[in-house]
Amino acid sequence: MRFSPHKKTFVPAVAATTAVAGALTALLLLLSGGGGTPARPVSTDEVQRMALARFRAYEASPSEVTVRLPAAGTGDGTITVHAVADQHAHRAVGAYEVVDDARTLRGLLAWDLEGIAVARPPAPGAEPGRTTTRAPAPDIVTTAAQAARKARSLKRDQWTHRPYSAAPLDRALRLVLSVAADRPDNARLLARSDPLWLRDERLDGHGYGVFSGPRPRPNASATPADASPLTYWIDTDGNLRRITARLSPGRYAMVDFGAARVRTGVPGSPWKKG
Repeated sequence: MRFSPHKKTFVPAVAATTAVAGALTALLLLLSGGGGTPARPVSTDEVQRMALARFRAYEASPSEVTVRLPAAGTGDGTITVHAVADQHAHRAVGAYEVVDDARTLRGLLAWDLEGIAVARPPAPGAEPGRTTTRAPAPDIVTTAAQAARKARSLKRDQWTHRPYSAAPLDRALRLVLSVAADRPDNARLLARSDPLWLRDERLDGHGYGVFSGPRPRPNASATPADASPLTYWIDTDGNLRRITARLSPGRYAMVDFGAARVRTGVPGSPWKKG
């Protein structure tokens, strides 16, 4: 998959719905330690669960993922991507949605280890920093399954490709394809990186341990308060349900992983030549 270095970054900057903004506010309170439960080093069983998590995500692929993060700017906006990720092929395709007080922007995107492709961008002026003469697609998709089916019907020249940037959306999308591995992690090495148990939590009626780590390697400027930017929700069988990443102080990206494989899979059309 090749990308033009001259394409500008797709980073929607709009506000979100009250419900989603409220959910992220609650998440930030939890991540900031508002629960009152002191963190502790993980046990032997817990580090084994953490060591299995990336492998379990690989085994479950292709699966649905939902990415949520604050939109750029000072408001409470949220970008949401509903996608199908194939961790074996290191590819994903999904439908993005950005909502503000006056409008809703939706579209289709795909990404792999090299960069991002956006299909049928919004009308002129709708995407900050980009000018385009293309009209929006008449059949905008909203779910992961719809995105995979629509992507299969598009030709490669209907996608605009670009490399990754340091934008929060790009970092969140790259995270989706970096959390899976074709074998379990080394539990002994993982334990040496000082992961922490934060609390137990229930999501959709199922129990998960919430873990932070691994912590960054110590350096001259590190302090005991320095913590990992990543937090994981892992069940007793090592299944990864959620991961959050700290983008900047007080701003997080959240990725939810589906519990079952999806038959739709990720089409190769965004990456086909010709």
